[in-house]
Amino acid sequence: MEISKAEMNSAAAASSGANTQELRGAEILVKALQAENVKYIWGYPGGAVLHIYDAFYKQDTIQHVLVRHEQAAVHAADGYARATGDVGVALVTSGPGVTNAVTGIATAYMDSIPMVIITGQVPTHAIGLDAFQECDTVGITRPVVKHNFLVKDVRDMAMVMKKAFHIARSGRPGPVVVDIPKDVSFNKTAYSGYPESLEMRSYNPVRKGHGGQIRKALQLLLTAKRPYIYTGGGVLLGNATNELRTLVDMLGYPVTNTLMGLGAFPATDKRFLGMLGMHGTVEANNAMQNCDVLLAVGARFDDRVIGNPKHFAQNERKIIHIDIDPSSISKRVKVDVPIVGDVKDVLTELINMIRETPSRADAQALAAWWDTIEGWRGRDCMRYDSENKDVIKPQKVIETLWNMTKDADAYITSDVGQHQMWAAQYYKFNEPRRWINSGGLGTMGVGIPYAMGIKLAKPESEVYCVTGEGSVQMCIQELSTCLQYTTPIKILALNNRYLGMVRQWQEIEYSGRYSHSYMDALPNFVKLAEAYGHVGMLIERPEDVEGALHEARKLKDRTVFMDFRTDPTENVFPMVQAGKGITEMLLASEDL
Repeated sequence: MEISKAEMNSAAAASSGANTQELRGAEILVKALQAENVKYIWGYPGGAVLHIYDAFYKQDTIQHVLVRHEQAAVHAADGYARATGDVGVALVTSGPGVTNAVTGIATAYMDSIPMVIITGQVPTHAIGLDAFQECDTVGITRPVVKHNFLVKDVRDMAMVMKKAFHIARSGRPGPVVVDIPKDVSFNKTAYSGYPESLEMRSYNPVRKGHGGQIRKALQLLLTAKRPYIYTGGGVLLGNATNELRTLVDMLGYPVTNTLMGLGAFPATDKRFLGMLGMHGTVEANNAMQNCDVLLAVGARFDDRVIGNPKHFAQNERKIIHIDIDPSSISKRVKVDVPIVGDVKDVLTELINMIRETPSRADAQALAAWWDTIEGWRGRDCMRYDSENKDVIKPQKVIETLWNMTKDADAYITSDVGQHQMWAAQYYKFNEPRRWINSGGLGTMGVGIPYAMGIKLAKPESEVYCVTGEGSVQMCIQELSTCLQYTTPIKILALNNRYLGMVRQWQEIEYSGRYSHSYMDALPNFVKLAEAYGHVGMLIERPEDVEGALHEARKLKDRTVFMDFRTDPTENVFPMVQAGKGITEMLLASEDL
């Protein structure tokens, strides 16, 4: 059966019962994806999903991207979702296909990314009998999904898909797994159209915040002497960056972003104190510790942000916490004014209340608070040896990239480690959804797949992957996917020949016992990139950094791998050690 562009409208709207057809489960699945306006799906075929792949062969509205590893399929769909705000979709087979995908699913779960992952399963009659390539997908993925389904009857396929997309994108977003046995994808049933609506009695996330609580928050904010606005990834996920910026414009209060929230507020704005937390700025961390009223928006007070909770609790402050997920409120830090609701809706109501009240903050107290902050800022905690002519400083690579692309339509992905922190610290993100990285799970290997997913969605944009020689080898086979699907990304490998963050901790916490953190047998990345059909560059001198980046940008239609040989002794500062408070910071090597 052909599923063509001409039938897309009927897939989305044919709920009247007319034109009932006999369709296989796989065909209904494709109809559901078309009705959800899915444009791309990343996957890898196998026996349990061959009926689904056959259905994809007969349609031309959704582009399937064949990755080289199932982990990369989920990461690429994840990167696409982070950059666009749409639900990312991946497709893997049963058994090892599922287990290979678990890291990607857990990565999306920890960062609340809307995704639907379709997994193949052995036929229903074989479930539980240790059939070939069988695993308990529902059981394995349960801890790392927002919800999962096992479709036991083809008649349930359309409604299950409707529920999956609804759950993935509503409330606090997250990944949803739909496990489809092979016989269910093959069996036929009457199909009269994709459901237009659904009711789920057990799932009704709150959107509108409690008016009384918002008024309490307003009262605290306007009487604060040392106010602070702390925002996380929830602002980006809730598409509330305009509301946040309006609020800051109205109040004039200092603001900080978490690692996952970068870009929610312009990094070049003077009211932005930089990222806070383990590798945050002195001014951001000191303001967090010394404010008297804290407005937390779409953030979760995690261990990398507040450090030791006992240290954080030493200073008394009033805390307002806005979050779509009630379980995130008072989870690690007790708050005074909890507001459960969609951050965009709550901030909109708060802004309207401010406009309606004649009261304003104490200008004199606010000026004094800003004077204190400027004193902290004056310490210039991000200073490094930028004029070094002997070795490439990794921070300089990121700063050069920022200066070159600050006016361009650019997206930056990263892997995990020192290079991730340097990218977060030295690339000034002024717009939302431009910084794509793994926060909660800290997954190495995401950088190239993220970049592939974004480049497919944003073909006219510049997409850069900042990585290290350790992380990049986790999913380096996806360079083959980049070639096949013409996704010309630019890869900046800050190659210090170490697992850099591990080495840094071993230097500081383990008296320099560098146990298995030195990369002793690295490939020739230039030749490797060329073997995959791309351009490779080796950059060893500081004076060549800018020229290499210029040359790479000129090669708009080619994937370019830039191997920057950086200073192997460089550490990420500032740094808060484990168990310390956020103001107990190491600022440079001499503090060690």
